[in-house]
Amino acid sequence: MAQGQTDLTEEALNRMMELGISSRFDAVEDLEADVHSNPLTLLQGELETVNVKGKGLVIKKDLRTADLSVKSDGIAIDPLKAAFGTIELTRPTNAHIAVTLTEEDIQRALNSDYIAEKLQKLKFTVDGRLTRIKPQQVSVRLPGAGKVELAADVMLVDLGERDRIAFSAIPKLFSDGHHIQFTEVEVDSESASQSLTESLVNTLNQLLDLRNFTLSGMELQLQDMDLQTGQMQVVTKARLEEFPG
Repeated sequence: MAQGQTDLTEEALNRMMELGISSRFDAVEDLEADVHSNPLTLLQGELETVNVKGKGLVIKKDLRTADLSVKSDGIAIDPLKAAFGTIELTRPTNAHIAVTLTEEDIQRALNSDYIAEKLQKLKFTVDGRLTRIKPQQVSVRLPGAGKVELAADVMLVDLGERDRIAFSAIPKLFSDGHHIQFTEVEVDSESASQSLTESLVNTLNQLLDLRNFTLSGMELQLQDMDLQTGQMQVVTKARLEEFPG
């Protein structure tokens, strides 16, 4: 294969994919792409496998993943555009994605402006009264056995009062493959208002929609979720209509 700026090589594709994916995140600690194909099919834009591994990827400022792994087979791209630095899919691509979130990642997300803004647009029931809430100092623990423990002080905006919620639950995949739902909810004795806790859990179940965290040109479906002590891994199936970036 002739050398020059327009060469379509695995090394060049690796770099372009790394740059393209990185551009869609607010921060990236580490990202590595690994493309494999044989020279003849590569010239035709056919890639045998594409693997991407990343660490510390952040979207929406505070939604962070500790680890990200993407594996895909049979990707087809436009070879001419790729030769000049643009990766464009010529057909949809299926991929396998695994994401690891630590306790700190989840806590950071729940304390983020993004989640706070979502919550402040909603009304919650507290002893029969409706109010908006402003969470403060959300604490999250993953003690193992598939459980999550959450506690937070909250400002009841419309009532001018403070309250506290605390509960444990087991997150499970919803049947449509897009949602995570809290099940087997146990309200802790330190929770001042059981009605607020129940109302908040119902709302969190609505917010934990994987489609809130996807990139454009991508459809995700949850396949598996594993909660261990201190971290959670989510496995999804993805369909890419376009290459990120």
